[in-house]
This record gives sequence, structure tokens and C-alpha cells, in this order.
Amino acid sequence: MVGESGIFSGLKVIDAASFIAAPAAATIMADFGAEVIKIEPTGAGDAYRNISFQPGMPAGDTNYCWTVDGRNKRSLALDLKRPEAQRILHRLIAAADVFITNYPPPARRRLGIAYAQVSHINARLIYASLTAYGEAGVEADKPGFDSTGWWARSGMMDQVRPDAQSLPARSIPGMGDHPTALALYGAIVTALFRRERSGKGAYVGSSLMASGIWANACFVQAGLDGARFVPRPPRSAALNALSNHYRCRDERWLILSISPAQDEKSWPLLAATIGRPELARDALFADRPARLRNARALTALLDELFLGRDAEEWMRLLEAKGFIVALVARASEALHDRQMHDNGAIVPMAGGGYTVSSPLWIDGAAKVPAAPAPGIGEHSDAILREHGLEPAEIARLRADGVIG
Repeated sequence: MVGESGIFSGLKVIDAASFIAAPAAATIMADFGAEVIKIEPTGAGDAYRNISFQPGMPAGDTNYCWTVDGRNKRSLALDLKRPEAQRILHRLIAAADVFITNYPPPARRRLGIAYAQVSHINARLIYASLTAYGEAGVEADKPGFDSTGWWARSGMMDQVRPDAQSLPARSIPGMGDHPTALALYGAIVTALFRRERSGKGAYVGSSLMASGIWANACFVQAGLDGARFVPRPPRSAALNALSNHYRCRDERWLILSISPAQDEKSWPLLAATIGRPELARDALFADRPARLRNARALTALLDELFLGRDAEEWMRLLEAKGFIVALVARASEALHDRQMHDNGAIVPMAGGGYTVSSPLWIDGAAKVPAAPAPGIGEHSDAILREHGLEPAEIARLRADGVIG
């Protein structure tokens, strides 16, 4: 059974959530050994199961999105609109340590899973709530996805584009959900720590909106302080040519990042490394103020030079001299990224293949092996038997459509 080892071994988590942000917080707990029961609607289950096969997604033979966020969980298909299902859920909550949901507040109340409706069942329960826009104010009941609550609402959609004339870019699936999952996980673990001292449960949470403005905190603080925003210039007119991205001969891009504090020291070394040591003495680029004034000309010059070699060769030359530089990677390359494998960012899956691990580690507390994500209701019978239901009663509930 999942949860037999790991730092959270013996901890019982109910994942009564959908799509990504809240369920991914449960995934992190499962990685460290918690027993996670995924509550899904009967029939189609969590709608997130179908996202990998939607138009515009990478075409493949596996349900890759469900693989990464559904791993190490057991699935119980339960029609929470039915009174019998409510009674079953209450049994589970009575034995649980953590209950996670991201259903909008009106849906929670209809399904009987709002905090006020279940907290009395278990005084030690950590009830973890994820919303789009927080739980106060006129938008408290408003639903949202990370594209709306995290990406657009935070200001990042407006700011993260090549230049002021470019159209805003859509976020990719999970881009804001997975960071938000870390925030919710942090709230849960903080509450568990307090429970160790007080013995009492807690109502905790986060939101896509709060996580989004945290991700964009520097610019949001600028706005709070009344700072004046200037339009982002195009790459060719970047204000600092030494912190810019360049295309190489093989059509790959690399990004160079030289901090202002290292600019004067690094420029002569960079000029020598790219084969043009005389540029360090050129009056146009001789010192930092001159390089900033003439950033457009220096960018154009570096554009020509970087086109002279493949990205891999440039990476080797620049890293050998200690420059901070990175290849603009493609998601498909992670399988062959040795550094990601060596550091546990990519881990093997039981039964073959690999998956993306949660981005934290604890010395001496290994994560449990990544097990395949469950089918809809795959563990319904086993979970119900563990919580005291007899086989005949389970058969009746299935025939009545209460469980799947």
C-alpha cells in the first residue's frame, strides 16, 4: 500500500479536489509517504484526467498530466451529491489527518464538504482550502484557473512578453498551479507542526491570486510604492547586452546573465572568450555606462558573434570561464538532463518510465518510489472495507451509483 514508508508514513490525507493546484499539494505529501485517498466523481472522475488529450497539448500515448499529479494515490469514486456518500466521507474524515479541497465555496456547501460542515467530525483535522481569489471579499466564490487567477491577475501576463508591442502570452498548463501547490503544502505542514504542540486541527489555505502576486512580488511592490513602470524594450534594444539571450548557429538560444556588480570585471573576460578582446578597449564599450548607452549596438554585435558557433560549444567556452549562462531548454530534453536525474528532479516510475518529482528534499528522509496514478475508483472497495463497510453493503452502494 502507498504510504508504508516515508517521513509521513501513517498520515492519512483526503484529496477531495480537482485539476492541479490542490491535488498537487497532496502529491507532495504522497511523495513523502502519506496515504492519499483521491475522492473523484463517479463516471468520468476528475476532469483533469482528460487534459493530456485536449487539442494543443503535446501528442502522445500516455496520460502524462495525470501521471505526474495523480501518482502514489488511491482512488475512491464517490457521488458526493448522495446522502450515503456523505456518510462514507464522514467516516473517512473521522480517520484522516488532512482534508484538501479546491472546489469553489458554493460547490463545497452543496456537497457538504465546507469547513463548517465537516470540522466537527475530527478536532485534529487539518482542513486545507485552495481558492482562486481568496475567501473574503466580493470575489470569494468566484472560480478560476491558474491562467486567470495566477497568471493574468498578478500582472505577469502583462509584463512577461518580449516587448511592449507583443501580444500577451498564454500560460502553459500547471505553470501557476504547481507553485501554488507548494504554498498550500507549506500551510498544511505548518498546521501539522502546530498540531503537534496543541493537539488541535486547523483551517488553512492559499489562493492562486496570492501565489501569483507572491511570484510577481518585486513588480507588485513597485506598484504599491508608486513606482513608474516603463515599457519593456524589444530584445534587440535591451538595456543591458550582457544580460540577454542570443541565437546560436544551430538555431538554439542561450541566455547570458552578468550581474551589474560583476559587469566591469567580466566584460574584458567575455570579450576575450568570444574571440574579440579588442572590444574591451573600444570607446563604445569601454566601461559600464558606455555599454549601457550603446546596448543596442553591442547586442547587434553579439548577435553576429554568437551565430558563429553552436550553442553547446558556446556553453562549454563560457562556463569554463565561470560565466552564468544557460541553454534555453526544451521540455522534451529533461529525460536526458543528467543534472536533473542526479538531483532527483526526474525520478523513475515503478513499471518503467520517469516522472517529475516534487521540488524539495529532506536529508535522511527518502521519498517513496513513484507509483502509477490510479484508475477511476480503482481502490474504492479496498478503501471502504478499511473503513468498516461490509462487501454486501459495498455491492449495494455500487448498484445504486453511490460509488464507482
